[in-house]
Amino acid sequence: MEDSVCPATRSLDLIGDWWTLLIVRDAMIGLTRFSEFQRSLGAAKNILSTRLKSMVAEGILRIEPAADGSAYQDYVLTEKGKALRPIMVALSQWGSKYLFEDDEPFTEMVDKETRQPLQTIELRSQDGRVLNYDQITAIQPERK
Repeated sequence: MEDSVCPATRSLDLIGDWWTLLIVRDAMIGLTRFSEFQRSLGAAKNILSTRLKSMVAEGILRIEPAADGSAYQDYVLTEKGKALRPIMVALSQWGSKYLFEDDEPFTEMVDKETRQPLQTIELRSQDGRVLNYDQITAIQPERK
């Protein structure tokens, strides 16, 4: 949907499939090898290979020589890939709030230094005000 004027549409076209987001999640926790992604995701080799190639082509991941000097390759997040962190945190926070029972354990995003949970992501105006659902709208460009 490259001709869409909606950034959400273009974003979902690129990263909207769940394999892609799970690969990003795993890369964010430090997985770099094909075999690590496959073990974590349980994905078929052909599906994982296709998805990784696409993510490299789109600039979300880059391939580097293995950090340990072996003949393997590492898949590493680019700045474009790292910029997905707030989206992953927001999905995690939403999921932990709405998809788990009160006493059910879940993986939680925390501050590496303090090990404390992150504050809930908030949407803010340019002047810093916290905005609620009814205070946000979208402005579409005029069609030529």
